[in-house]
Amino acid sequence: MNEKFFDDYKKFIVAPVDEKLNGKESFDPKNYASHFIMTLSIFNSRITNWKDAGKYEIDAEKSIKTVLKEFNIKHHERYHLQLLELDKFKNYFVLALSSKTEFETNEENDRISFIVDKMLTNPFYVGQGWFNLIGEKGRIARKLFCCSFMKYVIENQDHLKIDKKFESINGFISKNDEIKLVKNF
Repeated sequence: MNEKFFDDYKKFIVAPVDEKLNGKESFDPKNYASHFIMTLSIFNSRITNWKDAGKYEIDAEKSIKTVLKEFNIKHHERYHLQLLELDKFKNYFVLALSSKTEFETNEENDRISFIVDKMLTNPFYVGQGWFNLIGEKGRIARKLFCCSFMKYVIENQDHLKIDKKFESINGFISKNDEIKLVKNF
């Protein structure tokens, strides 16, 4: 074969598109119909706080961020998870779950249990080696998390709105720096 045949191969290089990054969008709460605050702790835990996870060669914060990133890329069309709290001296962590569809009140428990038990457990259990954090009872049940949740509802957002007419008081101050009462009829 002629060695000069592929001399111009660099013109034909096309970098592969990372499939994981396709469709990734930034989180905007307005795009989601419902939000929940979930508190997760290890079922049948062998650790008393996250600092103890180092004994099992697990960096809890890094593991959680890795799993959440992969989850958000994979399920961006339906759900978004965000880490809200992880204290190395506590034995739980807090996540925000946002769903693009509204959960019916009677199905909230089932849907959140499905997300935690089916969609989150395996990446933590196998992918991050968290099976080391649970005792024998947890391994037999193949259960990793205990989860509690509450629907996140922002009540009365009126105080967040800015009335455009009164955005700046400078328009009401005269040139001689006297403030006058202005009536709106």
